[in-house]
Amino acid sequence: MTDSWVALEPGTDPAERVRLLRQAHETFTSMGTVPRPVRSVVAESWRRSARAGVGPDGAAKVELTDGDLGAYRAEHPLSRVMPLFRELMGTFAADGEHLLAVCDAHGRLLWVEGHTATRRRADRMNFVPGARWSESAVGTNAPGTAVAVDRPVQVFAAEHFIRQVQPWTCAAAPVHDPRTGRVLGAVDITGGDGLAHPHSLGFVQAVARAAEAQLALLAPPRAAEEGPLLSALGRDEAELILDGRRIRLSRRHSEILVLLSQHPEGLSGDELLCALYADESVTPVTLRAELARLRRLLGPGLLASRPYRLTAAVESDATVVERRLETGALTAAAEAYTGPLLPGSQAPAIVRLRERLAGGLRTALIAHGDPDLLADWAHTPWGEDDLETWRALAAVRPTAPVRARLAALEAELVAPAGRARARARGATYLQRPCV
Repeated sequence: MTDSWVALEPGTDPAERVRLLRQAHETFTSMGTVPRPVRSVVAESWRRSARAGVGPDGAAKVELTDGDLGAYRAEHPLSRVMPLFRELMGTFAADGEHLLAVCDAHGRLLWVEGHTATRRRADRMNFVPGARWSESAVGTNAPGTAVAVDRPVQVFAAEHFIRQVQPWTCAAAPVHDPRTGRVLGAVDITGGDGLAHPHSLGFVQAVARAAEAQLALLAPPRAAEEGPLLSALGRDEAELILDGRRIRLSRRHSEILVLLSQHPEGLSGDELLCALYADESVTPVTLRAELARLRRLLGPGLLASRPYRLTAAVESDATVVERRLETGALTAAAEAYTGPLLPGSQAPAIVRLRERLAGGLRTALIAHGDPDLLADWAHTPWGEDDLETWRALAAVRPTAPVRARLAALEAELVAPAGRARARARGATYLQRPCV
């Protein structure tokens, strides 16, 4: 296990470890500070939990029941590897009086199986299929935190944020789509102190890797008729999947492909020049050189000219979010939104697309008023300073940490420096379109 138990000797008695951790937890929840001995991964999770408005006496809520749960599980990609999870972990869970649990990318539990008596105990804290165990809903816990940080996590006893979960120990690892790298959910083993050994984390991590390998075998090869796939959200350099190749694009080539995918009718050289360069001194020769390099990279046939256009429909993750928003599938749109569109780009047209997409999703989330979706947005790098989102969250989840964060943002806005930062953040909205 790479994360050591900070400030605790290796031979520390488990009961003493629990006592010290409970003492640290009480200090944090009463004073807002994280004392030793607390591992960094846990301390950071506690802070995120507090900012999300989770209270130490909270409880998980069941979001999916009966037919809704069954239909959702049947369609979820992880249903294809449940037989593998049961084969690798079922006997271990039953014999050790543990539970095997699988959650989706939102921390909702899809399956909870294992020792009968242990399941009955877990039922009392709503560790059941259909319940939301995301970090923003119930604080620090292995499946929710593993999804939040996208890496394997072990949570021991009093490291859990909610008190009623502190008798338990759990270890979880995220499972990724082998084609896109997107987090599909997490696989978890939950039980008593017997799981506190570092080997538990290694075991569940190996199971997650085996599941990803199985998904790769089960996934049909990407058909040629599916067309090219462009990933540009949350990354400065887009990735294009084309004819089985993964092509990492430069920033300028990323911008060009995003714009051309948004304009299937094509763009003239002047339109593309205006869309890409705020500096009017840039000449058409510069643009033609970039397009020539891009054509060589893509190979013959995909990039045509007069006007510049793509000869095949390119599906981008940005258009997926837009399409889901247009059809009212807000949760699916939020799940597909992995970050701002080419966040480092200053190309005028890309800035407008980025703001339109983020603004549309943000407006829909605020109007919908779902506290969990709002909390998920508010605790992202792009939402942590968003005053209107925090106001909306405070209206539906008025916990002390949420109100405190809102007050801090409002105070910052009043201060001169805060007003300057707000103007800088809003400056991109003032750019005039040229396409």
